[in-house]
Amino acid sequence: MRAYIELTKPRVSVLIVMVALAAFWLGSEGEPEWWPLIATLIGVSTLAGGIFALNQYLERDVDALMRRTERRPLPTGKLEPRKAAWFGIILSAAAIVFIAVEINVLSGLIALFTLASYLFVYTPLKRRTPLCTLLGALPGATPPLLGWAAARGALGIEAWILFAILFFWQFPHFLAIGILYREDYTRAGIRMLPAVETDGKLTGQHIVVCTLMLVIVSALPALSGLSGHLYLYGAVALGVFFLYAGIRTALRRTKWQARQLLLASVFYLPLLFGLMLLNAPASQRTEKKVEVKVISHSSLERWTSLPLSILSED
Repeated sequence: MRAYIELTKPRVSVLIVMVALAAFWLGSEGEPEWWPLIATLIGVSTLAGGIFALNQYLERDVDALMRRTERRPLPTGKLEPRKAAWFGIILSAAAIVFIAVEINVLSGLIALFTLASYLFVYTPLKRRTPLCTLLGALPGATPPLLGWAAARGALGIEAWILFAILFFWQFPHFLAIGILYREDYTRAGIRMLPAVETDGKLTGQHIVVCTLMLVIVSALPALSGLSGHLYLYGAVALGVFFLYAGIRTALRRTKWQARQLLLASVFYLPLLFGLMLLNAPASQRTEKKVEVKVISHSSLERWTSLPLSILSED
């Protein structure tokens, strides 16, 4: 049983679920409905586990070549590849059907896109081109879309802002991992940018540019009304700290700096979304809805008490 749990990468899955639930909460108009929220939790966690299990099945030979992954269930022989494949297929299929039926069709389509693009585009391209990080960032940024679509049944500009935040966050995060495990990736033939360039300058440039873009897009939730001014101040502070770590990594290009950047990225995302939730004006929207209903009811009483001749005037 433990080997099956390891296939689902529980620590990474928790982060994915956290972002999706945050997007659901932000996308809810007023108080969120509990069953759709619970269904989103079940669906997204099952989907993430299924995708990660299938990814480890597809990359079992590569994982055996890298020290970072050689202790995973398939390289160590704790689990047969066939069983891992069926486990991943069942989880993924069940998740997509569950999301489409219990939440909505749009969320099911986003889940299907996430699975297909991660397993059949990003995974094979890791051995072919450094662009794999860019293409992998697309399915990696879909959890906010899933959460928002689950709450609203549609994708507004706010959902795409959350998508952009997660999209740009992935570059400093995964490039830092690439620097830390450069030798592993080179040995396994993984063509991430840090593994294919000699001096690391281009990797550093990508880290700085994408982190700077992240700082910019992280301000948009406040500007779009998704969150408030307190969030904006916190987002700027977190962004400056993250950018500082990225610049240091780009200039020095050492594993120690890359480790600091990776650590900064791990803290950055939950803190950012936590601030966004804390300062979200959801309660204000609820109050406004109640106020409109009260006014409408009192207005109706006044209009119905007027003489018929007045109501019929042009």
